[in-house]
Amino acid sequence: MPLVPEYQAMLEALAAEPGPPIPEMTPEEARALYRMMRPLNEDLAVGEVIERGVPGPAGEVPLRIYRPQASGPHPVVVYFHGGGWVIGDLDTADAACRDLCETAGCVVASVDYRLAPEHRFPAAVDDCYAALEWVATNGGELGGNGRLAVAGESAGGNLAAVLSLKARDEAGPEIDFQLLLYPVVDHDLSRPSYVDNGTGYILETPTMRWFWDHYCPDPASRSHPYASPLKATDHSGLPPALVMTAEFDPLRDEGNLYAETLAAAGTQVEAICYDGLVHDFFATAQQFKASRAPFETACAALRKALR
Repeated sequence: MPLVPEYQAMLEALAAEPGPPIPEMTPEEARALYRMMRPLNEDLAVGEVIERGVPGPAGEVPLRIYRPQASGPHPVVVYFHGGGWVIGDLDTADAACRDLCETAGCVVASVDYRLAPEHRFPAAVDDCYAALEWVATNGGELGGNGRLAVAGESAGGNLAAVLSLKARDEAGPEIDFQLLLYPVVDHDLSRPSYVDNGTGYILETPTMRWFWDHYCPDPASRSHPYASPLKATDHSGLPPALVMTAEFDPLRDEGNLYAETLAAAGTQVEAICYDGLVHDFFATAQQFKASRAPFETACAALRKALR
């Protein structure tokens, strides 16, 4: 189907704005642009927001913890922001985390992992796993009820999938659910969705190449399952998953294939590909009706899985 009208209008407005594409920017310039695209929205009320650091492999890992207004205890969702492992932070994820906290009725622990190219693979994985272990051990302090999920968008979806593998491999924290939102799961940029949607739809193929070059410049390391979880030789014994993709997203095919791979390995999985939508649709869940429905579907899946 064609692009939904809301996104068509947004893309036309973006195309009219002068400025270099992300691959022609420095990481610092791209980070500033992304903060403008995903601003804070503190009008989205939650019960409480707590900033704290937890022990990590290279010092403290900052967390921003959101508690619902309703009395608990609640399930806990460890959330990893998107941005190709190079851009994004607690602020760019803030609106989504606030909304997720209240709509899904969960404590949300958002992780400010180290970014590339200053900190390359596997630094983000190591930080996120340290945060997951801390949250699993200290869930009661957060108001948790013992149920735990991982979630993330794009590169954050990659990290959620990777942590599910790593926790299984290392007999780590028990994860009850993984919410993978248009996840990066492979370094292969040649699938049809990259060809069909590689320009003009928010995320572009050159940008993904730029992300990979900064995050994991060694081509051999990109096939490690903790960089490209689709490359894992065993996808059994993983938490139940919801994988959401978008029709006009370069990442569509790898996300859909990951869901098929999980299912073939016996992992319980639901896959939804949204017609007419583009990458990063969670960013507009508070503005666009077309994005709101997928957001609420994700929240309903969390409530069902973690009840």
